[in-house]
Amino acid sequence: MVELIAPSIRRIMAANPSPMTFTGTNTYLVGHTDIAVIDPGPDDPNHLANILNAIEPGTQITKILVTHSHLDHSPLAKALSKSSNAKIYAYGDSFAGRSIEMVALAKLGTIGGGEGVDIGFKPDIKLPDGVELEHGDELISGIWTPGHFGNHMVFSYGKYLFCGDHVMGWASSMISPPDGDLNAFRRSCDRLLTRQETDYLPGHGEHIEDGPSRVRWLLAHRAKREKQIIMMLAQKPDNARGLAQRIYTDIDPRLISAATRNVLAHLIDLNTRNIISAQGLLDHHTKYSLL
Repeated sequence: MVELIAPSIRRIMAANPSPMTFTGTNTYLVGHTDIAVIDPGPDDPNHLANILNAIEPGTQITKILVTHSHLDHSPLAKALSKSSNAKIYAYGDSFAGRSIEMVALAKLGTIGGGEGVDIGFKPDIKLPDGVELEHGDELISGIWTPGHFGNHMVFSYGKYLFCGDHVMGWASSMISPPDGDLNAFRRSCDRLLTRQETDYLPGHGEHIEDGPSRVRWLLAHRAKREKQIIMMLAQKPDNARGLAQRIYTDIDPRLISAATRNVLAHLIDLNTRNIISAQGLLDHHTKYSLL
């Protein structure tokens, strides 16, 4: 089903609901004559057909924009590009945008991660931070927002911000090192708060009418989670999974692994800031304690 969000914005939801994708991945069609497809979604021929069927006579897909290369956002880009002859635009491949710290952790080989990553993703055109793309009579701007994923980029179009998985109304963004980086996430949130867009269109879930308020909530949520971890470690040293089980007492059991990755992101950040120490390598098995 094609849903009209605004006169020049339509949404098609992929049929991939799950605890991690909520009701499914949102694919957005932006423009009147020239159409930009934002987040084509999973490799699903039915979803591809739905996108192509929504392209009316006299219009054409001219751009395929990918917020980040998780398997629920980017894989269909290749087939859509082949069908439409449109180029694929993104910040970079699945390893682009990692901080020096995350690159070093990845090289250790103990940190885990890599959940749901579209390893083979490569855009036709790499977008620099702050790029402005002409699109009909409008501009689409790309803002690099690492945190949930190193190559994560949000796209601005008028008052709307296509925010991928960086900001969602139904859940906080998962941060799983080394693909995710908590310090980078906070910086990206701070940066969004300096911008003028108010209406956020996320990769999953519904339109967020007051995006900046949601960003402030996300920052407060991370601060609260950090305090909980410090409080738990004050009671006794623990590893990431143990802390997740002690803190996330009311979530779907299927999400405890994701919660563990989020806790690990906090532990790495706290260790970097010399608030806690690791009793071994930085991974989810190691026990951590307060300094």
